[in-house]
Amino acid sequence: MSEASTPVFQIQRVYLKEASLEQPNSPAILLEQQQPSVDIQLGVEANQAADGVFEVCVTATVHTKIEDKTVFLVECKQAGIFEIRNLPEDQMGSVMGIACPQIIYPYLRGNVADMVTRAGFPPVHLAEINFQAMYEQQQAEALEKAAAPQVQ
Repeated sequence: MSEASTPVFQIQRVYLKEASLEQPNSPAILLEQQQPSVDIQLGVEANQAADGVFEVCVTATVHTKIEDKTVFLVECKQAGIFEIRNLPEDQMGSVMGIACPQIIYPYLRGNVADMVTRAGFPPVHLAEINFQAMYEQQQAEALEKAAAPQVQ
């Protein structure tokens, strides 16, 4: 195998791309005694930054509420830059949808827990994620959507 065709997978950098915290109903909501409900949404996106260089982002949104009032809302986007070269095209999706997010996710978990703690709340520890199952589900949904008849 020549050096030009040797597969390359390297992490160039992992960084916090975006972070926001809102407590729109403080301080009144902090006096409530009820347990808040917690809604957590995750997303993965990948974009080519240069030839053979890709940015992969994992986003978490944590929204806690008491009844219809927000206690806090955290949005955090953790990103990584990866050099990926000489991989078969059919493997690129799974590398960027599974391998890269698995590398980035622990940083995202730490940043979310830290932001929530610094805001004065008990930390929110995001659960471990099976990115392979998540990727396979997204692929299945995309196939299903593509197979569905188009209504005009």
